[in-house]
Amino acid sequence: MESPINTISKGTAIKGSVSAVGDFRLDGKLEGDITLNGKLVVGESGYVKGNVVCQNANIIGMVEGNISVKELLSLNSTAKVKGDILINRLSIEPGATFSGSCRMLDEVRREDGSAKK
Repeated sequence: MESPINTISKGTAIKGSVSAVGDFRLDGKLEGDITLNGKLVVGESGYVKGNVVCQNANIIGMVEGNISVKELLSLNSTAKVKGDILINRLSIEPGATFSGSCRMLDEVRREDGSAKK
């Protein structure tokens, strides 16, 4: 069974955290954290002020907060990200802006494994 795509349209503003199974597209504004089992798309007019945790993400708009993506994070040429990112794979188009630190999940897993020994 395929999960529905949840959408917040342009002109809509939400305050509060969002948790969803499946994919999520944000063209409006969200002040709060997002936790998904699927893919997040922040559209060109989309804005997130909060932390993001998901499987995949395509950022076209703006995110102010930390991002943790288990698979692929794609930053479109119009993307603006202010915060730290933790990813498995990263794709950045020329023109995207990113301010923060970037760590690979494998690196963090290795550090955690060696710290326990």
